[in-house]
Amino acid sequence: MVMAALALIVAGCGPRPSSTPSGELATALEAARVRNAAVIIDFHAPWCYSCYYMARNVLNGPEWEAVLRRAVVLEQDVDSPQGRALQQQWRVKALPTYLVLDAQGRELGRILGEQTRKDFYARLDALLDRGSTLEALAARVTGRDPESVSAARQVLAAYHARQDGAGALSWYARLSPDAHDALASDMVAAQWLARLRFLDAAQRKDAAACLAWGAEVLRAELGCDRAYELSRFLGCAGSHPQARSLIAAQRAPMQALLDSGVFGSARCADERSVVLTAADMYAALGEREAEQALIERAAADLAQRIGDAVAADRNLADNLRAYLDRLAQLSGDYSRLDAWMLRLIAAWPGDYVYPFRHGRSLLARGKAAEALPYLDQAAAHAYGVNRLQVAE
Repeated sequence: MVMAALALIVAGCGPRPSSTPSGELATALEAARVRNAAVIIDFHAPWCYSCYYMARNVLNGPEWEAVLRRAVVLEQDVDSPQGRALQQQWRVKALPTYLVLDAQGRELGRILGEQTRKDFYARLDALLDRGSTLEALAARVTGRDPESVSAARQVLAAYHARQDGAGALSWYARLSPDAHDALASDMVAAQWLARLRFLDAAQRKDAAACLAWGAEVLRAELGCDRAYELSRFLGCAGSHPQARSLIAAQRAPMQALLDSGVFGSARCADERSVVLTAADMYAALGEREAEQALIERAAADLAQRIGDAVAADRNLADNLRAYLDRLAQLSGDYSRLDAWMLRLIAAWPGDYVYPFRHGRSLLARGKAAEALPYLDQAAAHAYGVNRLQVAE
């Protein structure tokens, strides 16, 4: 992102660790048992721009104070040895991930990626209020009744949060014919199934299946998630001969998402993914001018929002770095990127991330003498797995 043994959950709801918890997790679980509370493991990293968004915009205020009264929160930096071990143990595939366990260490669910404040607390409160493990939820999926369908929706959503398409389809295949019929006729469950089939096709690198399931998924109303699904489609089916017309059909919905979720008032939590995925769409269509114009517009918008307060919002500052990097690759002119990198290094002098990125960029351009001081600076602050990456 030390691999612990993993066991299949008896109820068929995917893998979870079977080993006895140790270290900080064991301490957190003991505290949770004393308080009769849940445990929330917050997986993050210093290079994770989405983690900075959540820290600044969501994990604070009265709602977060209420969470701290209801649950034991365990912070885990996946660059550290223990954080990395827990990340692999729980098969956390993206950051940030908020893994919710009961006091016995059984998974209640997880929340993945950047979320708006409203969505995050609605999802987290639902997990904490429900109190049912995923095994218990899966056991309720028995037929056509509303309780079974509701439980199935939650199980399918949990599999998607785990990014486990194969596990979801294996679980679904074991359901009764009545349950299959009920989920096929339920719009929410059917959409989750389509997204999981698409995810599975992408994970298997099956371009034909990606084309078919991606087309179905992208026809739905996805909100800000459209960027993630289109990015997946471009990655797994973009080179398919029939993909171009489907990609072109995404111009209008992606423009609408840009207008509202990036440049409008209803901003997506992860606006960077919307911008870069739209740029990738234009690149796939060979529309280089549109690609560059979009990134220029996004960079100008961020520069205005940030102003001189570089260190005020690291998520926005890192988004601008990503846009300037894309523009440098398109134009071959790295002057704006280099200037911004120096400001980022100055804003976070005790952090290895930006001197490492800048040194690596300089080195890739054949500027080894200029790169070495920045890589030395990064080496002084790197730890865990990234000490090896900096050394390399």
